[in-house]
Amino acid sequence: MMKIRVINGPNLNLLGTREPQIYGNTTLGSIESMLGHEAREYGVEIEFFQSNHEGDLIDCIHEAARECCDGLILNPGAYTHYSYAIRDAVAAAGIPTVEVHLSNIHSREDFRKESVIAPVCLGQISGLGAVSYSAALYALVRKLRGAGQSERPMG
Repeated sequence: MMKIRVINGPNLNLLGTREPQIYGNTTLGSIESMLGHEAREYGVEIEFFQSNHEGDLIDCIHEAARECCDGLILNPGAYTHYSYAIRDAVAAAGIPTVEVHLSNIHSREDFRKESVIAPVCLGQISGLGAVSYSAALYALVRKLRGAGQSERPMG
């Protein structure tokens, strides 16, 4: 069975209460529950990890490679903009990765507009709130299964 790991970085444990005008009212637990349901519909196994510590995130990425995870969904939080260590871990792991953000990082402060991690990912999805994770899961599963642009959606 295909295995996907969802990794969330700093402050994402505060979802639902942290700046709801930017990040919404949905909790991380609710997002995990939603993705768990969607993963079952796609017939894939899904795992979740969250840490506020850069080294723990890097260790989790390395572990995903050792455990032969098929794909990663990564919300690096603020590390998006400056963590070359996380970027290097994603590149070294060689696991297809989709970077995710709840808010549209391109419409926010200047420092948030650049991701040092996106260049080593399959793609980046941002600005859709919790749906960003659903979109990432859908896209990643399709990509891993070799679905082309012209094929019908999974169902």
